[in-house]
Amino acid sequence: MIVVTGATGNVGTSLVRLLAEDAEVGRIRGLARRVPDWAPAKTDWSAVDLGTEEADLAKEFEGADAVVHLAWAFQPTHDPAVTWRTNVLGSMRVFEAVAAAKVPTLVHASSVGAYSPGPKDHAVDESWPTHGWPDAAYCREKAYLERALDSFEYEHPGVRVVRMRPAFLFKRESASEQRRIFGGRFLPGPLARPELLPFLPDIPGLKAQALHTDDAAQAYRLALHTDVHGAFNLAAEPPVDAALLSEVLGSRAVKLPRVAARSAVAAAWNLRLLPASPHLFDAVLRLPLMDCTKARAELGWRPERTAVEVLEEFLEGMRHGAGAQTEPLRGRKVG
Repeated sequence: MIVVTGATGNVGTSLVRLLAEDAEVGRIRGLARRVPDWAPAKTDWSAVDLGTEEADLAKEFEGADAVVHLAWAFQPTHDPAVTWRTNVLGSMRVFEAVAAAKVPTLVHASSVGAYSPGPKDHAVDESWPTHGWPDAAYCREKAYLERALDSFEYEHPGVRVVRMRPAFLFKRESASEQRRIFGGRFLPGPLARPELLPFLPDIPGLKAQALHTDDAAQAYRLALHTDVHGAFNLAAEPPVDAALLSEVLGSRAVKLPRVAARSAVAAAWNLRLLPASPHLFDAVLRLPLMDCTKARAELGWRPERTAVEVLEEFLEGMRHGAGAQTEPLRGRKVG
């Protein structure tokens, strides 16, 4: 049995679908705050909120061959104590329950956001420091959990621990959710049409990597079936910058000073018009590019889609209010 926390989210739905089609997987238990109507093969559901201490996670994990920990809360960005309670304290309860239930394998969703500031002109491997960008809650929490896993591995050497560090993950079905999380509930998805975006800001340092969520899920599946441990970078080529985005959108890149862009994001965030915080904006400008050689060599993993294909699919999903049969991924063009 494979237990997946956060099984109704962006990565969770892709992974559960893959595992349901995997002949080597006998049973899947999906943990989520709200049980969905979606009923993939071999899957049962448990309503679990990691932000509370009420759930008996060790009982949920009993008899599991592996736990894949994906659950994560991105909001509220104005109250980091709430996300800390779910993301950090909830994750540590997951780790403790893995040990208590004697689960032999733990696969944890870390992130490129765990990395310390790094280069944009060449890629770094998994040995790059994972201290995050301390001003951004997302990065701070991901980095803290890297230290928590260091301690967990030392105290529980019998548990095989794998840390996935993916780039920014997109798929068509996640478009509505990610629009709400980062752009706001009332940002119309149809605004993603090229004819409505004649200009695109070209901000110094705005260069990052993307990956299709299904490709990330395939890496998780391979990690369950391969005797590997440690961290794995996951990203598609090419890196995404203003020039690439403007080509995808058919718009023109216009230079914009970092200070001006940051001030606009901060003003919108402080007015509660934009959920994405200026602290996360600062972090994105400093994240390193990742080298994925280890995932190719040890997992035999290669993404099937380029970053351009990922962005085109995601933008098409935004325009049409795409979604899926779970509460987090419900599809809407606005609201």
